[in-house]
Amino acid sequence: MVENLWKVLNSGSQKALSHMETDGRLLNDLKNQPSPILHFYEWEKPSATYGYFIKPQKILNLEAVKKRGLDLARRPTGGGLVFHLSDLAFSILLPSSHEGFSLNTMNNYAFINEIVSEAIVNFLGKSGSDVSLLKAAPEESLVEAKFFCMAKATKYDVMLNGLKVGGGAERLTKYGLLHQGTIALQLPPDDYLKDVLQSEEILDCMKKNSHYLLKSCETSMTLQSAKKEMQQLLIDAFSTR
Repeated sequence: MVENLWKVLNSGSQKALSHMETDGRLLNDLKNQPSPILHFYEWEKPSATYGYFIKPQKILNLEAVKKRGLDLARRPTGGGLVFHLSDLAFSILLPSSHEGFSLNTMNNYAFINEIVSEAIVNFLGKSGSDVSLLKAAPEESLVEAKFFCMAKATKYDVMLNGLKVGGGAERLTKYGLLHQGTIALQLPPDDYLKDVLQSEEILDCMKKNSHYLLKSCETSMTLQSAKKEMQQLLIDAFSTR
């Protein structure tokens, strides 16, 4: 049955570097892994991950990062920096043998985020009617916004009322792909972001261009209960693909 094709892993609470190394190992082992993998993880402490080519010292106040105890790690994928303070982070590992796999990265991004959007619609209930994938990336006047995942929307991001709620970054090999995703549940505290960001304009971009799901949720729930529910909805959505 289709439901048995997906393997669900939960690595629990670990350091950011450990999770990124696990995703890297899973990607390298795809040639020996016939089943697609949905991988969930939590963070041992407040964390942020950044794309392979980003230099965090150019966009973050590293003195404040150290003072705040923010755990930084480079991802094996690209994309902008993501603060893992109040999001749901996950990864998808898709073998090249899977019918949804494409040699075109954007096709893969659209395939995965279409499924993610289905889970978000189910999470929001009636409020989910305005969830869609972004068809074309808008222009952004602040150049630095491209270095932060939730400060700028890109093509095929998951949108709600025209604002970004879900994004990700990918790495493609001949054996398959790794998609590392984030779903925005709550905006991290303003004072925290102002402290660790080199530019407060980035915070303004996050507020202008992104949306946080618990603001639109029909019922009041805690961050942890929202994560648990969203994880199950992702499992349900991916298990039929």
